[in-house]
Amino acid sequence: MGIAGIFLSLGLLMILAYRGVNVIVLAPVLAMLAVACDGGSPLLANYTQVFMPAVGRFIANYLPLFMLGAIFGKLLEETGCTAAIARRMVDLLGAHRALLAIVLSSAILTYGGVSVFVVVFAVYPLAVALLRRADIPKRLLPGAIALGAATFTMTTLPGTLQVHNLIPMKFFGTTAFAAPLLGIIGSALMLGLGMAWLSFRARLAARASEGYGAASGEVPAAAERGALPPFAIAILPIVAVVALNFLFTEFVIRRWDTSYLAEPRFGATTVENLRGVWATILAMVSATALLAILRIRSLARLNDALSAGATSALLPILTTASEVGYGATIAGLSGFAAIKQEVLGIVPSNPLVSEAVCINLLAGITGSASGGLTIALETLGPTYLERGLASGISPDLLHRVAAMSSCGLDTLPHNGAVITLLLACGLTHRTSYLDIFAVSVVGPILATVLVVALGTFFPGLVLPG
Repeated sequence: MGIAGIFLSLGLLMILAYRGVNVIVLAPVLAMLAVACDGGSPLLANYTQVFMPAVGRFIANYLPLFMLGAIFGKLLEETGCTAAIARRMVDLLGAHRALLAIVLSSAILTYGGVSVFVVVFAVYPLAVALLRRADIPKRLLPGAIALGAATFTMTTLPGTLQVHNLIPMKFFGTTAFAAPLLGIIGSALMLGLGMAWLSFRARLAARASEGYGAASGEVPAAAERGALPPFAIAILPIVAVVALNFLFTEFVIRRWDTSYLAEPRFGATTVENLRGVWATILAMVSATALLAILRIRSLARLNDALSAGATSALLPILTTASEVGYGATIAGLSGFAAIKQEVLGIVPSNPLVSEAVCINLLAGITGSASGGLTIALETLGPTYLERGLASGISPDLLHRVAAMSSCGLDTLPHNGAVITLLLACGLTHRTSYLDIFAVSVVGPILATVLVVALGTFFPGLVLPG
């Protein structure tokens, strides 16, 4: 009953989320349905002691990222920077390559370590301006952002600072540049397949004379109708986000004396656990301040933009936090423990295949790439490493396959990032999820299969990272 309850709950969550039911309400109700089917597990205790604390932890950890990202994106839009960048990128790439421009913009930010949630808000106004100028349907926007932010630059491209590429390091003794050649090959396949799909969908829309189709009430930003800033000024805040994030992560914060973090009042932690979040916060604050100094002369206008940006971040973070609470509740059930053990035993004779299948399934069940990756490696990471070494498989290859496998089934309809992306774009699963699925599920899974095959049959391609 416990296992059946989990799959019933998960199925209802995906179906109802796809149909537009509010996940803030849906997630706790369906989590309690799974608890009720688990047999003997107390409902109220699971709600108040498991679900809600997980929601609170997520909000505590990520509210600054959501809010700063939304404010940054709003300021980019209001100051005309997005329109200026859109105009230049369309001029350089051609209007028919607007989707590629959005993908590359998202990819640059994500590769620099900016949170996927932040990228959504930062790129959205730029993407809207691009699609409006190119007269491409807005419904393709979530797929384009997902391809750039939630696929190859999140898990596959060597050196990416996203957590999904960093988690395997402590299990396999590797670096963020593990298996660089195979990572580049996998990234190229993800990008190529994703762009082929989006281009195909855009051509179908053009044949049907379907234009941008702005959402009800949406109007171009005021700055887009007036004088635009020079391209060098417009692009500077985005370059600053990436550059400052790298500098804070790799150089500045490492030099701080953070011994005080060992104190219980600071969570008895280390700077390595906080460096990524701290660096992103500092980079976003600095870039936002730079943008305000360069382009905003009125305090009233600045206050309006800050208020609008902060308010727009609240619904997405509450929705995503509810998803996290759902996953935490499911992960604590006895039925989930049984599912996990079965999943971890898949194809034990081939650690690469077993690892890829295991992480994909766990990421799909939990609706979280980092969650599924962490559960799998904490449970079976040492076993994968031992079996891999015994089979002559490089730890670098295990690292790359593990990271890539977290990016596949994670973006099913109940995934928090998917819901946040759709909310930020003002679209629904019904209008845009097919494109998200094609670029962030099908493409990454095919790329993972290719990397597993190349690493198995051509071990010389696994260069040290």
